[in-house]
Amino acid sequence: MADETDFAPEDRLSDLTLDDSIGRSTPDVEHERAVAIFDLIEENRFKPVGDAGNGPYTLHLSVIEGKLVFAVKREGGEDVATHILSLGPFRKIVKDYYMICESYYEAIKSATTSQIETIDMARRGVHNDGSETLMDRLDGKIAIDFDTARRLFTLVCVLHWKG
Repeated sequence: MADETDFAPEDRLSDLTLDDSIGRSTPDVEHERAVAIFDLIEENRFKPVGDAGNGPYTLHLSVIEGKLVFAVKREGGEDVATHILSLGPFRKIVKDYYMICESYYEAIKSATTSQIETIDMARRGVHNDGSETLMDRLDGKIAIDFDTARRLFTLVCVLHWKG
């Protein structure tokens, strides 16, 4: 796991776009995607491993044959790297995350504060597991810090959400 001292100020994403291959969904899902992208761009640490150049970088995500494609460029458009990750390792985590989120939203309606806090701790734990899985899958390809991994995992979850 990279830590904050491993990154220069320019080691970050300045833009993220989604390919049409990801598809569009309901207005609620599109809103959640936009929020996830905004949060990621607002604060992140991101550096392709082995890149001798400087960021900031742009990231274009697409889905091809069940795989998530990270196409990284410099702000000027110069290709830096393309990395492909299978979405398979994320399916169970995303499914578990959504089940806990549904429980959380139901609990808000009628559960006690301590019950809600317990469910929220479980939700955060699964989200952290997904973030660590993403960091592991990107290890040796793209260096990110844990907070960036959390924001990227949120985006991966939103990409799976059908609304």
